[in-house]
Amino acid sequence: MAKLGCLLLSIVLLWTASSCELPETQGEENDKLLARVHNISLYLSELEGMFPAQTSSQDSTLIISSYVDRWVKDALLLYEAEKNIPNDLNIDKMVQDYRASLVLHNYEKMMLDQLLDAEVEADELKDFYEKNKEQYQLETPILRCHFIKVKLPVPNSATLRGFWNSKKEGDQQKLINYCTENASEYLLVDSTWYALDEIAGKLPEGTISSKNVRARLEVTNRDNDYQYFFKVLEVKKQKEIAPLSFIEGQARKVIMRQRKLELLEEKKLEMYDLALRRNDIQLFID
Repeated sequence: MAKLGCLLLSIVLLWTASSCELPETQGEENDKLLARVHNISLYLSELEGMFPAQTSSQDSTLIISSYVDRWVKDALLLYEAEKNIPNDLNIDKMVQDYRASLVLHNYEKMMLDQLLDAEVEADELKDFYEKNKEQYQLETPILRCHFIKVKLPVPNSATLRGFWNSKKEGDQQKLINYCTENASEYLLVDSTWYALDEIAGKLPEGTISSKNVRARLEVTNRDNDYQYFFKVLEVKKQKEIAPLSFIEGQARKVIMRQRKLELLEEKKLEMYDLALRRNDIQLFID
Protein backbone atom coordinates (compact mmCIF):
# COMPACT_ATOMS: atom_id res chain seq x y z
CA MET A 1 0.00 0.00 0.00
CA ALA A 2 2.86 2.38 0.82
CA LYS A 3 4.28 1.90 -2.68
CA LEU A 4 0.93 2.81 -4.17
CA GLY A 5 0.55 5.91 -1.96
CA CYS A 6 1.80 9.15 -3.54
CA LEU A 7 1.34 8.11 -7.16
CA LEU A 8 -2.27 7.00 -6.88
CA LEU A 9 -3.16 9.63 -4.31
CA SER A 10 -2.26 12.30 -6.88
CA ILE A 11 -4.38 10.46 -9.44
CA VAL A 12 -7.36 10.39 -7.11
CA LEU A 13 -6.94 14.07 -6.24
CA LEU A 14 -6.90 14.92 -9.94
CA TRP A 15 -9.98 12.75 -10.50
CA THR A 16 -11.69 14.44 -7.56
CA ALA A 17 -11.06 17.87 -8.99
CA SER A 18 -12.30 16.96 -12.45
CA SER A 19 -15.33 14.80 -11.60
CA CYS A 20 -16.68 14.49 -8.07
CA GLU A 21 -15.60 14.66 -4.45
CA LEU A 22 -14.58 11.35 -2.91
CA PRO A 23 -15.71 10.17 0.54
CA GLU A 24 -13.47 10.37 3.53
CA THR A 25 -10.34 8.20 3.83
CA GLN A 26 -11.03 4.77 5.32
CA GLY A 27 -8.88 1.77 6.15
CA GLU A 28 -5.12 2.23 5.73
CA GLU A 29 -3.54 5.66 5.51
CA ASN A 30 -3.95 7.19 2.03
CA ASP A 31 -6.46 4.50 1.06
CA LYS A 32 -9.42 6.20 -0.61
CA LEU A 33 -12.95 4.95 -0.76
CA LEU A 34 -13.87 5.19 -4.44
CA ALA A 35 -17.44 3.89 -4.45
CA ARG A 36 -20.05 2.15 -2.34
CA VAL A 37 -23.07 0.16 -3.49
CA HIS A 38 -25.33 -0.78 -0.55
CA ASN A 39 -22.93 -2.63 1.77
CA ILE A 40 -20.16 -3.24 -0.81
CA SER A 41 -17.21 -0.84 -0.94
CA LEU A 42 -14.40 -0.26 -3.42
CA TYR A 43 -11.09 1.18 -2.21
CA LEU A 44 -8.19 2.63 -4.15
CA SER A 45 -5.82 -0.06 -2.89
CA GLU A 46 -7.84 -2.67 -4.77
CA LEU A 47 -6.70 -1.09 -8.06
CA GLU A 48 -3.02 -1.71 -7.39
CA GLY A 49 -1.25 -3.15 -10.41
CA MET A 50 -3.71 -1.75 -12.95
CA PHE A 51 -1.50 1.13 -14.07
CA PRO A 52 1.24 0.49 -16.69
CA ALA A 53 4.62 2.11 -16.18
CA GLN A 54 4.85 5.75 -17.29
CA THR A 55 1.05 6.17 -17.22
CA SER A 56 0.17 9.85 -16.99
CA SER A 57 -2.14 11.17 -14.28
CA GLN A 58 -4.77 11.99 -16.90
CA ASP A 59 -4.69 8.47 -18.37
CA SER A 60 -4.75 6.93 -14.90
CA THR A 61 -7.79 9.02 -14.04
CA LEU A 62 -9.57 7.63 -17.09
CA ILE A 63 -8.61 4.08 -16.04
CA ILE A 64 -10.00 4.64 -12.55
CA SER A 65 -13.19 6.23 -13.83
CA SER A 66 -13.81 3.40 -16.29
CA TYR A 67 -13.09 0.73 -13.68
CA VAL A 68 -15.36 2.31 -11.08
CA ASP A 69 -18.18 2.58 -13.61
CA ARG A 70 -17.93 -1.16 -14.41
CA TRP A 71 -17.53 -2.05 -10.73
CA VAL A 72 -20.67 -0.16 -9.71
CA LYS A 73 -22.77 -1.91 -12.36
CA ASP A 74 -21.39 -5.32 -11.37
CA ALA A 75 -21.95 -4.58 -7.69
CA LEU A 76 -25.58 -3.65 -8.35
CA LEU A 77 -26.09 -6.89 -10.24
CA LEU A 78 -24.43 -8.87 -7.45
CA TYR A 79 -26.62 -7.19 -4.84
CA GLU A 80 -29.80 -8.11 -6.71
CA ALA A 81 -28.51 -11.64 -7.34
CA GLU A 82 -27.82 -12.19 -3.64
CA LYS A 83 -31.34 -11.07 -2.77
CA ASN A 84 -32.75 -13.63 -5.17
CA ILE A 85 -30.71 -16.72 -4.32
CA PRO A 86 -33.01 -19.78 -4.46
CA ASN A 87 -33.54 -21.45 -1.09
CA ASP A 88 -32.21 -24.75 -2.41
CA LEU A 89 -28.98 -23.23 -3.75
CA ASN A 90 -26.15 -23.97 -1.33
CA ILE A 91 -23.66 -21.22 -2.21
CA ASP A 92 -21.25 -22.08 0.60
CA LYS A 93 -21.04 -25.68 -0.60
CA MET A 94 -20.50 -24.54 -4.19
CA VAL A 95 -17.72 -22.18 -3.10
CA GLN A 96 -16.13 -24.93 -1.01
CA ASP A 97 -16.25 -27.38 -3.92
CA TYR A 98 -14.85 -24.81 -6.34
CA ARG A 99 -12.03 -23.93 -3.95
CA ALA A 100 -11.18 -27.61 -3.53
CA SER A 101 -11.16 -28.01 -7.32
CA LEU A 102 -8.77 -25.08 -7.74
CA VAL A 103 -6.44 -26.32 -4.99
CA LEU A 104 -6.38 -29.84 -6.46
CA HIS A 105 -5.79 -28.56 -9.97
CA ASN A 106 -2.91 -26.35 -8.83
CA TYR A 107 -1.29 -29.16 -6.82
CA GLU A 108 -1.68 -31.69 -9.63
CA LYS A 109 -0.11 -29.25 -12.09
CA MET A 110 2.80 -28.59 -9.74
CA MET A 111 3.33 -32.31 -9.22
CA LEU A 112 3.14 -33.07 -12.95
CA ASP A 113 5.60 -30.26 -13.73
CA GLN A 114 8.07 -31.78 -11.28
CA LEU A 115 7.63 -35.49 -11.97
CA LEU A 116 6.21 -36.05 -15.45
CA ASP A 117 8.58 -37.23 -18.16
CA ALA A 118 7.66 -35.12 -21.18
CA GLU A 119 9.85 -37.01 -23.65
CA VAL A 120 8.16 -39.56 -25.92
CA GLU A 121 10.74 -41.91 -27.42
CA ALA A 122 10.43 -43.11 -31.02
CA ASP A 123 10.01 -46.74 -29.93
CA GLU A 124 7.17 -45.84 -27.57
CA LEU A 125 5.48 -43.80 -30.29
CA LYS A 126 5.80 -46.64 -32.80
CA ASP A 127 4.48 -49.20 -30.30
CA PHE A 128 1.49 -46.98 -29.52
CA TYR A 129 0.79 -46.57 -33.23
CA GLU A 130 0.90 -50.32 -33.94
CA LYS A 131 -1.53 -51.02 -31.11
CA ASN A 132 -3.95 -48.22 -31.96
CA LYS A 133 -3.61 -47.47 -35.67
CA GLU A 134 -7.07 -48.83 -36.48
CA GLN A 135 -8.44 -45.82 -34.61
CA TYR A 136 -6.77 -43.49 -37.09
CA GLN A 137 -8.70 -44.08 -40.28
CA LEU A 138 -8.57 -41.06 -42.55
CA GLU A 139 -11.68 -38.95 -42.87
CA THR A 140 -10.33 -37.26 -46.01
CA PRO A 141 -7.50 -38.13 -48.44
CA ILE A 142 -3.95 -37.08 -47.69
CA LEU A 143 -0.90 -36.94 -49.93
CA ARG A 144 2.82 -36.44 -50.14
CA CYS A 145 3.70 -34.02 -52.89
CA HIS A 146 5.98 -31.37 -54.36
CA PHE A 147 4.51 -27.94 -54.98
CA ILE A 148 5.92 -24.64 -56.24
CA LYS A 149 4.15 -21.32 -56.77
CA VAL A 150 6.09 -18.59 -58.62
CA LYS A 151 4.86 -15.11 -59.50
CA LEU A 152 4.69 -14.26 -63.21
CA PRO A 153 6.85 -13.61 -65.12
CA VAL A 154 8.84 -16.61 -63.88
CA PRO A 155 12.52 -15.75 -63.32
CA ASN A 156 14.83 -18.07 -65.28
CA SER A 157 11.89 -20.22 -66.34
CA ALA A 158 14.00 -22.73 -68.25
CA THR A 159 16.28 -23.24 -65.25
CA LEU A 160 13.29 -23.85 -62.98
CA ARG A 161 11.78 -26.40 -65.38
CA GLY A 162 15.13 -28.13 -65.69
CA PHE A 163 15.51 -28.53 -61.93
CA TRP A 164 11.84 -29.54 -61.57
CA ASN A 165 12.17 -32.38 -64.11
CA SER A 166 15.69 -33.45 -63.17
CA LYS A 167 16.48 -36.76 -61.48
CA LYS A 168 20.15 -35.90 -61.03
CA GLU A 169 21.68 -36.02 -57.58
CA GLY A 170 22.13 -32.49 -56.27
CA ASP A 171 19.50 -30.86 -58.49
CA GLN A 172 16.88 -31.16 -55.73
CA GLN A 173 18.96 -28.86 -53.55
CA LYS A 174 19.40 -26.48 -56.49
CA LEU A 175 15.61 -26.47 -56.87
CA ILE A 176 15.22 -25.63 -53.19
CA ASN A 177 17.77 -22.83 -53.53
CA TYR A 178 15.88 -21.43 -56.53
CA CYS A 179 12.56 -21.54 -54.62
CA THR A 180 14.09 -19.87 -51.58
CA GLU A 181 15.03 -16.91 -53.76
CA ASN A 182 12.10 -16.77 -56.19
CA ALA A 183 9.03 -18.78 -55.15
CA SER A 184 6.06 -17.27 -53.35
CA GLU A 185 5.45 -20.67 -51.75
CA TYR A 186 6.88 -24.15 -52.08
CA LEU A 187 6.67 -27.63 -50.54
CA LEU A 188 9.57 -29.94 -51.36
CA VAL A 189 9.92 -32.25 -48.33
CA ASP A 190 9.26 -35.81 -49.50
CA SER A 191 8.23 -37.23 -46.15
CA THR A 192 5.55 -34.71 -45.15
CA TRP A 193 1.87 -35.58 -45.55
CA TYR A 194 -0.77 -32.94 -46.27
CA ALA A 195 -4.56 -32.98 -46.25
CA LEU A 196 -5.91 -32.93 -49.80
CA ASP A 197 -8.05 -29.87 -49.07
CA GLU A 198 -4.99 -27.96 -47.83
CA ILE A 199 -3.10 -28.54 -51.10
CA ALA A 200 -6.14 -28.03 -53.31
CA GLY A 201 -6.56 -24.59 -51.76
CA LYS A 202 -3.07 -23.60 -52.94
CA LEU A 203 -3.76 -24.49 -56.60
CA PRO A 204 -6.14 -22.94 -59.13
CA GLU A 205 -9.69 -24.07 -58.44
CA GLY A 206 -10.51 -27.52 -59.78
CA THR A 207 -6.88 -28.61 -60.30
CA ILE A 208 -7.14 -31.57 -57.90
CA SER A 209 -9.94 -33.27 -56.00
CA SER A 210 -10.62 -36.58 -54.30
CA LYS A 211 -11.85 -37.86 -57.66
CA ASN A 212 -8.75 -37.17 -59.74
CA VAL A 213 -5.87 -37.23 -57.24
CA ARG A 214 -3.52 -40.19 -57.69
CA ALA A 215 0.12 -41.12 -57.26
CA ARG A 216 2.46 -39.68 -59.92
CA LEU A 217 -0.14 -37.14 -61.02
CA GLU A 218 1.77 -34.10 -62.31
CA VAL A 219 0.32 -30.70 -63.16
CA THR A 220 1.94 -27.54 -64.50
CA ASN A 221 -0.40 -24.62 -65.06
CA ARG A 222 -0.90 -20.93 -64.41
CA ASP A 223 -3.48 -18.28 -63.65
CA ASN A 224 -3.29 -14.52 -64.13
CA ASP A 225 -0.63 -14.05 -61.47
CA TYR A 226 1.29 -17.27 -60.82
CA GLN A 227 2.89 -20.32 -62.39
CA TYR A 228 2.23 -23.59 -60.52
CA PHE A 229 4.22 -26.83 -60.45
CA PHE A 230 2.59 -29.77 -58.70
CA LYS A 231 3.53 -33.44 -58.42
CA VAL A 232 1.90 -36.18 -56.31
CA LEU A 233 4.32 -38.68 -54.73
CA GLU A 234 1.83 -40.83 -52.78
CA VAL A 235 -1.84 -40.78 -51.83
CA LYS A 236 -3.78 -42.25 -48.92
CA LYS A 237 -7.50 -42.45 -49.61
CA GLN A 238 -10.39 -41.88 -47.22
CA LYS A 239 -10.86 -44.76 -44.72
CA GLU A 240 -7.23 -45.90 -45.11
CA ILE A 241 -5.02 -46.00 -42.01
CA ALA A 242 -3.17 -42.72 -41.53
CA PRO A 243 0.63 -43.03 -41.50
CA LEU A 244 2.36 -42.44 -38.19
CA SER A 245 4.03 -39.23 -39.34
CA PHE A 246 0.62 -37.70 -40.13
CA ILE A 247 -0.92 -38.41 -36.70
CA GLU A 248 2.26 -38.15 -34.63
CA GLY A 249 1.14 -34.96 -32.89
CA GLN A 250 -2.18 -36.53 -31.86
CA ALA A 251 -0.44 -39.71 -30.72
CA ARG A 252 2.00 -37.79 -28.54
CA LYS A 253 -0.88 -35.94 -26.85
CA VAL A 254 -2.68 -39.22 -26.12
CA ILE A 255 0.49 -40.78 -24.71
CA MET A 256 1.10 -37.75 -22.49
CA ARG A 257 -2.51 -37.74 -21.30
CA GLN A 258 -2.21 -41.42 -20.35
CA ARG A 259 1.05 -40.73 -18.52
CA LYS A 260 -0.56 -37.92 -16.55
CA LEU A 261 -3.48 -40.10 -15.49
CA GLU A 262 -1.19 -42.98 -14.54
CA LEU A 263 1.16 -40.72 -12.57
CA LEU A 264 -1.69 -39.07 -10.68
CA GLU A 265 -3.23 -42.45 -9.85
CA GLU A 266 0.13 -43.76 -8.69
CA LYS A 267 0.64 -40.76 -6.40
CA LYS A 268 -2.88 -41.07 -4.99
CA LEU A 269 -2.22 -44.72 -4.09
CA GLU A 270 1.13 -43.82 -2.51
CA MET A 271 -0.53 -41.14 -0.38
CA TYR A 272 -3.34 -43.52 0.54
CA ASP A 273 -0.95 -46.28 1.62
CA LEU A 274 1.14 -43.82 3.63
CA ALA A 275 -1.94 -42.39 5.35
CA LEU A 276 -3.12 -45.92 6.24
CA ARG A 277 0.22 -46.76 7.80
CA ARG A 278 0.11 -43.56 9.83
CA ASN A 279 -3.50 -44.17 10.92
CA ASP A 280 -4.51 -40.86 9.30
CA ILE A 281 -7.61 -42.45 7.78
CA GLN A 282 -10.67 -43.40 9.76
CA LEU A 283 -13.68 -44.98 8.08
CA PHE A 284 -17.09 -45.14 9.77
CA ILE A 285 -19.10 -47.25 7.35
CA ASP A 286 -20.24 -50.81 7.65
